[in-house]
Amino acid sequence: MRGLPLAARAYAGGVIALAIGVIATSSLTGLCWPRLAVLAALFVVTESSAATLTIKRARVSMSFAAGLAAVVLAGPVGATLIGVTAILTGRRDIGLVKRLFNAAQYALSGYAAGAVFQTLGGHPYRWGEANWTGQVLGPFIGALVTFVTVNLALLATVLLVSRQATWREVLALGRLVFPGCLGFGMIGLLIAGIWPAAGPLSAVLVLMPVFIARWAFTQIVAQQRAHAATVAALCQAVETKDYYTRGHSERVAYGSVMIARQIGMRPDRINRLRYAGMLHDVGKLGVPTKVLQKPGRLTEEENAAVQLHPMRGEEIVRGIDFLDEALGGIMHHHERVDGTGYPMGLAGKEIPEFARILAVADTFDAMTSTRSYRPGLPAETAIEELRRFAGTQFDPVLVDAFLTALDRDGWVQAEPVPPPESDDVETTQQDHDDPSMPIGVEAGAQ
Repeated sequence: MRGLPLAARAYAGGVIALAIGVIATSSLTGLCWPRLAVLAALFVVTESSAATLTIKRARVSMSFAAGLAAVVLAGPVGATLIGVTAILTGRRDIGLVKRLFNAAQYALSGYAAGAVFQTLGGHPYRWGEANWTGQVLGPFIGALVTFVTVNLALLATVLLVSRQATWREVLALGRLVFPGCLGFGMIGLLIAGIWPAAGPLSAVLVLMPVFIARWAFTQIVAQQRAHAATVAALCQAVETKDYYTRGHSERVAYGSVMIARQIGMRPDRINRLRYAGMLHDVGKLGVPTKVLQKPGRLTEEENAAVQLHPMRGEEIVRGIDFLDEALGGIMHHHERVDGTGYPMGLAGKEIPEFARILAVADTFDAMTSTRSYRPGLPAETAIEELRRFAGTQFDPVLVDAFLTALDRDGWVQAEPVPPPESDDVETTQQDHDDPSMPIGVEAGAQ
């Protein structure tokens, strides 16, 4: 348990001790050991092939099928023993303590599900004789919901107390995983249903759909990683061109997600908003470097090039299908609620919600970041500026949401970015994201 917070160690120890207590006080008489051996083998094989989730080090196992088949075929004690076999998983990346915890949570889930199955009138040993609806299907559904709920609750708690995930991430994960786990669990009903005719072969017959389900999970995660890699590559390209933006995109994404969570945005939209934050300045790739780094006032033509960067950004990423709503955020994050922004002069609710959110996070980070011409403003000063421009430049509701989240979650302060060593590179004296230092334009310049 080295490296885990004290609360996580105490929680894991408590779950393991509870599972040991359940097994120690259970009677092992009347169990069919050959049947348990087959189910245990199926459980270990599927548990060893768990699918990776989006939360770091979190996985979902396909072993629910074997565990729930044991509920029907072996009762609560048999299901508990099947869960214990999780300690034998073939995955080498899992340490002993985590194996023990996984075994304990599966054992407790199996015992609770088996108890519910019997309480609802289920008959684990008389499958062929039982009334289908009253004594099999209904009790099994109750056991299935119990098994998945207990298992995910134990997992969610350990993620929270070990600080691997926030409440919002856990809830989002639950909404994603819960339906799939119920589906995997129904395969347990299939195993139990064909056992009287096929015997141990029934376990083999269900391996194919189980591994197809695992493959589907893996493809989803692989696609999400590919999306993240695409966004990261584009961000790196922007930061290479405009070195003062290093880390800026990540912080804007962070601040935008803070606002989104505060206003209760759906997890799928939050993910797209994160992409929008990462890519909001990708249009700078279409702005001449000498304009981005010009130390003095801009000509009208140069200023127009800067103000076109949101449109250029939308053009660059328009063909990336997974961005979807993020495109509007990229295109309009410099609009102002009073209609004086760019590139299209939209006002109020005409501005997409993503763009209004990005504007707040973008400006706050710009003001608190150190530049060659001034140190980063204190957070208190930047907050005052946001409040001063709420209702003219920014959506006041979103400013309030950001400040509430900021007070709760804090901010990742930008590290000063040293200017490049080359004598050929000039350093800009202005920032188009900073309302306290508006861009200077040469009067009458062409």
